[in-house]
Amino acid sequence: MTLSAQGWITSFARELGILEPSPEEIETLLALAGVAAYSSERTAAPISCWIAASAAVAPSRALDIAESLAARLETDRTSDSS
Repeated sequence: MTLSAQGWITSFARELGILEPSPEEIETLLALAGVAAYSSERTAAPISCWIAASAAVAPSRALDIAESLAARLETDRTSDSS
């Protein structure tokens, strides 16, 4: 049986003994993953989410940090190509 994404998230959180993320947290985590993947490679997305969780950083704070890092990297990249 294949679960939906929400079904997997609910079941996995239950197995880990934690509350599942709220819909807002899920959207924020997806945005964080998107920033990481767009700024680097796709593999950076899940690892960045893991790093944020390991650091006990809230998803919204992690997204802010990722967006700031991505902007700095883009500025550096633009400056280097000038």
